[in-house]
Amino acid sequence: MKKQLFAMLFALVPFTAMAAPAADVPFSMTPDLNDEASVQRGMQLYTNYCMGCHSLEHQRFARVAEDFGIPQDLVEQNLIFSSQQAYNDQMHNAMTSEDGANWFGAPAPDLSLRARVRGEDWIYSYLLTFYKDPSRPTGVNNAVFELVAMPNVLEPLQGVQERVCSQSDRPIEGAELDPLTGKYQSCDVLQVTRPGSMEPDEFEEAVYDLTNFLVYVGEPSKLQAQAMAPKVLIFIFIFGVIAYFLKREYWRDVH
Repeated sequence: MKKQLFAMLFALVPFTAMAAPAADVPFSMTPDLNDEASVQRGMQLYTNYCMGCHSLEHQRFARVAEDFGIPQDLVEQNLIFSSQQAYNDQMHNAMTSEDGANWFGAPAPDLSLRARVRGEDWIYSYLLTFYKDPSRPTGVNNAVFELVAMPNVLEPLQGVQERVCSQSDRPIEGAELDPLTGKYQSCDVLQVTRPGSMEPDEFEEAVYDLTNFLVYVGEPSKLQAQAMAPKVLIFIFIFGVIAYFLKREYWRDVH
C-alpha cells in the first residue's frame, strides 16, 4: 500500500520538460515576463516595426493589455493602427501570403509561436545581426539567417551595420591565413558604420524587450501557471498528508 501511495504522489509532481538544445547563435538573453515595462515596450516596438508584415493570429490586443496593465484607451490610441481592428481582435494584419511572396520572395510568417520554435536566443541574435549586403534585393543580409528575405526594419534605430575585417597573429575560429601578411584574417565582425537613433546599448535593450514580448506571446498562460504553481503544490502536499493518515486509519484494524 505504501508503494502505491508513493507512486501516486510521485505521479502528481510536475516535471519540467526538457527543452531542445539551443542553436549555435552569437548572443543569448534570459526572458523576464515579470518585467511588465519590458513587455509593454516590446509590444510597442512590435506594433510599430513588425506588425506591418508579421501577424500574431493567436494573440489578442486585449489579452496583452490585461496581463500587463495597459489601459484600453492607450492600446486603442497608440497600438491599433487599422480602423478594421478593435481592442478584442486578434493581432493580424492586412498583408496576404501572396503579397508577401511577391514583394519579398517569401510570405511573412505569423510569429505567434516563433519564440517556442526557434528559441529566444535565436530571435535575439537574429535581430542584432543584420548587416549591409548590396548583393541582396533588400540590401541587407543576416549572420544568423543567411540570404534572409526580410529587410532590416530596425535599421532606423540601430543604424547601418557592416561586416569588417580584423587580423590576428593567432588562429581565430573561422579565420583564414593570409599568405601575404602571415596573419589570420576574419571578416565576420559586425560593426555599426552609420549610427541610428539609438546608442548600441539602447538598441540591445530594445531588441531584448521585443524578444521578451515574443516569448510571452508564445505562451501567454505561462504567467498564470507560474502564479498558480505554488498553490497547486501546497494542495498536493496537504492532500498527500490527509491521504496518508486516512490510509493508516483504514488499515489500523487490519494490523
